[in-house]
Amino acid sequence: MSLQVEISLSRPGFTLEVAFDSPGGVTALFGRSGAGKSTIAGVLAGLVKPDRGRIIVDGQVLVDRSAGIFVPPHRRRIGSVFQDGRLFPHLSVRQNLLYGAWFARSQANGKPLRDIVELLGIGALLDRRPATLSGGEKQRVAIGRALLMGPRLLVLDEPLAALDQARKEEILPYLERLRDETRLPMVYVSHSRDEVVRLADRLVVIEAGRVVSSGPIAEVSSRFDPTSGTEPSAVLAVTVGTIDRAHGLATLEFAGGRLTVPAGRLVAGQRLRLQIRARDVAIATGRPEGLSILNILPATVLEMAAAGPTAMGLRLDCGGTILVAQITRLSAEALGLAPGRAVHALIKSVSFDRSGAE
Repeated sequence: MSLQVEISLSRPGFTLEVAFDSPGGVTALFGRSGAGKSTIAGVLAGLVKPDRGRIIVDGQVLVDRSAGIFVPPHRRRIGSVFQDGRLFPHLSVRQNLLYGAWFARSQANGKPLRDIVELLGIGALLDRRPATLSGGEKQRVAIGRALLMGPRLLVLDEPLAALDQARKEEILPYLERLRDETRLPMVYVSHSRDEVVRLADRLVVIEAGRVVSSGPIAEVSSRFDPTSGTEPSAVLAVTVGTIDRAHGLATLEFAGGRLTVPAGRLVAGQRLRLQIRARDVAIATGRPEGLSILNILPATVLEMAAAGPTAMGLRLDCGGTILVAQITRLSAEALGLAPGRAVHALIKSVSFDRSGAE
């Protein structure tokens, strides 16, 4: 699936003018509240008409204002899920789902009800009404209804924003299963960096109605760009290796080496997305000894860039994997750092996905 978006619209006090594309997978629209993310989702779904521009999905023009083309929502084959689920309150869960299946009667890729029910773990909910469901359960049903419409693209507009952390942790594994097992292209709108890191393949950062950064999530996340609205970090695909239950630790293996982290509920062989923030990485020019830090990785300085009045950002090559670090300018000068310099990255702490498979 390919997606091309180039649109603009004006409203009192707000102007949206964005352009981005995606080859498929999960594309996250990320930014602060009010940046324009949900407006873009509405334009994709056909609920908002842009003043100018065009949208092309898999070669089909859905919107081209200069040519007078505007495909209505029911003919776009785009499934939408919103913050509140928008389930029919007078229908049971089964009837809500069957509405989606009815809508997809003419769609070749509509999936059987039983497959969607199993994928989302909602078999025990089928005879209940929406009013009796938790927030996480409602969102799973809403996703199921959208899937049963046989979409070629799924647009999820802040689907977890109204949920508390416990309910978010409940539903995120199902979104990961959806990503991995259906391979259905998704546009995922969120202002939560943790959600985006956990789910997205590509990141489009929106600020005040403009795209300020766009590309593969690992690349965009590692940029030291003060206009991007994101904290520089490395995003790694890792596999859980050994589990040391006696000390409550696990090893995570990746192309650049091995990391030790709290084991929690990790299991051997599990694949995860790992986020390492630049602020959590220290630099040494030689391998240090006598430290409590367990994660010390050999690396090479690739690039150096200003990261603030007193800070320096480093992009590091760690066995073919990009890491980032943020240190003071004084430290960079004292260590004699420059591109090509061999160093060791000391990772003080990590933020990682404790439950979902990649």
